[in-house]
Amino acid sequence: MNANTSRQNPAERDESAELLSRTARDLPAGRHEFHRERLMAQIHDMQREEHTATGATEAPAKVRRFRLPRPAIVLPAMAAAMAGVVVAGYAVSGGGGATGDDGAQDGALATGPALTTQLGAASTEGVPQLLDRISLAAADVSHPTVKPGQYVYVESRTADTFVRTVGDESSLASHRLHRRQVWMSADGTKGWLIDPAVNDSPEGETLSLPDEQGNEREAYLNAPSYDYLAKLTTDPDALLAKIYKETEGMGNSPDQQAFTTIGDLLGESYPPAELYSALFKAAEKIPGVVVVNDAVDAVGRHGVAVARLDEASGQREEWIFDKKTHVFLGDRSVQVRKATGEAALIKPGTVLYTSAVINRAVVDGMKQSPSQAG
Repeated sequence: MNANTSRQNPAERDESAELLSRTARDLPAGRHEFHRERLMAQIHDMQREEHTATGATEAPAKVRRFRLPRPAIVLPAMAAAMAGVVVAGYAVSGGGGATGDDGAQDGALATGPALTTQLGAASTEGVPQLLDRISLAAADVSHPTVKPGQYVYVESRTADTFVRTVGDESSLASHRLHRRQVWMSADGTKGWLIDPAVNDSPEGETLSLPDEQGNEREAYLNAPSYDYLAKLTTDPDALLAKIYKETEGMGNSPDQQAFTTIGDLLGESYPPAELYSALFKAAEKIPGVVVVNDAVDAVGRHGVAVARLDEASGQREEWIFDKKTHVFLGDRSVQVRKATGEAALIKPGTVLYTSAVINRAVVDGMKQSPSQAG
């Protein structure tokens, strides 16, 4: 049920300002709160490049990126603005999950080598049967109604690989596996985020922000609230038609964007049980969906994945489920095809983004933990 996010390809840094407005418009699944993070990342990069040009050396401990999971469009080197976080020694390798300390929030976040994994084989065989089982398991989950004044709480562990450019040199790096906590009110107007990839303060920052015109934000498909999701149709055909219509022009293809949009709704949103089940039935109708029999989430839990390859980027998006209970564990984006140009830095087997859901609950107050509830 989590909402994470699409990933992006590397690009020319001087194109980033022009693409910023497009990215803000096209970001799926609740990521409009982070428009300013992307802008801040660009400012940070410009300052860093100016600093480097004068001959100064950047202290590794100050290297910092802002995570923008799942941009709907393939942007050139805007990948430098991606973040989730991993330190040297935190690598996804040999088919395992990210290893090491689970992400103490210690302010400055160091970087490490690119995350890698064993590529699981993909097959179209058994897709309907697996999605049917996942749908039935989702319908059987007890979802308490989120009442006015309550908050959806999601805790996850995330990490990512990005392209870092210093001067004329580009290389792959990763950000440290870390804890991410999000609180969102039932109507979506109030929220709080604690994520060291976004804000160095251990206290986090507010998501209760107006839109660019100063108006209170209104929920919609790609930035949903619980109240908004509770009103969506649970008919799989009608639901999928709505997704295609409202994401028209986003992503690298209509089918890939529909798959990404559903995947985002599995992350940091909280679909009611009937809608949650319907999302999987809708996903079954998207062309190109495959099963990967072994995939690993950010904390090393092995599961079976429902996945789809983005033909334009060569990246495969994987939703990972427990093999026995079919509970959603997390998701990741993996490079599976050789790329060209600057993107050639990203080799097959590179984990571009990985996430694991640790806890999801309904709580009575902002910044309240589930253990404090009740």
